[in-house]
Amino acid sequence: MFGSLMTAMVTPFDDEGKLDLSQVPKLIDHLLTTGTTALVVAGTTGESPTLTHDEKLALFEACVSYAKGKIPVIAGTGSFSTADTIALSKEAQALGVDGLLLVVPYYNRPSQEGLYQHFRAVANQVQKPILLYNIPARTGSNLQVDTLCRLAEMDTIFGVKESSGDFAQINAFIAKTPSDFLVYSGDDKFALPTIALGGAGLVSVASHLVGYELSLMISAITTGELQAAKAIQERLLPIFDVLFCTSNPVMVKAALSMIDLPVGGVRLPLVQATSEELQRLRTVLQQITPLKVVD
Repeated sequence: MFGSLMTAMVTPFDDEGKLDLSQVPKLIDHLLTTGTTALVVAGTTGESPTLTHDEKLALFEACVSYAKGKIPVIAGTGSFSTADTIALSKEAQALGVDGLLLVVPYYNRPSQEGLYQHFRAVANQVQKPILLYNIPARTGSNLQVDTLCRLAEMDTIFGVKESSGDFAQINAFIAKTPSDFLVYSGDDKFALPTIALGGAGLVSVASHLVGYELSLMISAITTGELQAAKAIQERLLPIFDVLFCTSNPVMVKAALSMIDLPVGGVRLPLVQATSEELQRLRTVLQQITPLKVVD
């Protein structure tokens, strides 16, 4: 249903840092025409920690309203509070989103049983498909293989966005869960090996800029043309690296402005890229992206 190239979409802000929903249609159109198969809204790249409850709902509603019938929308509704996660998930579901992204609860560092009970509680309260999101570097907790296997038995939970960077764990996720449970790479640079191991695709940041190329790479992997996929990956590595030379989504938002698709800056405590970072970004974009880079 969600395809192999989901984009973790940035959240547009205006010059004053306020939510700018007027930019949503143009951004969605751009992603649609460059290969994105589903939108992940209000995730890490969407600056969910600094979006208010009402802003998230407004963003979900705007995306669903414009994207309906064009592309699925997955709403980031997870948090460190099970009760709040259930409440926001129900509200997003009522707005018509196609799926829910539930991050591993952060800061309070629950046990594996706590993680299981958290996700189980949410899954029992909603009907929309759930994509789990494991990113230990940000949350302080790792969703372990045995816990994921228990969760994969639930009908509502269809997959995981895996951002641990641990390939022993990624391989075990793929090998030990049911064949219809989908493991997505949560890191652009790890998409090739994850999909080659049997993963379903990628939840991408770089697809804002090189979605077409990523689509070609994923297609090459799935058809066994690994040398062709490797060549594309090697060409895109500078993009992957520069986008994460500072906190995400600082660089991808700057890059979108450079290709004449302004989505505003980032909210504190994130700060804008330095002049040196911007020059490095511009150089990489001019060398790699097929899109015109403006001054």
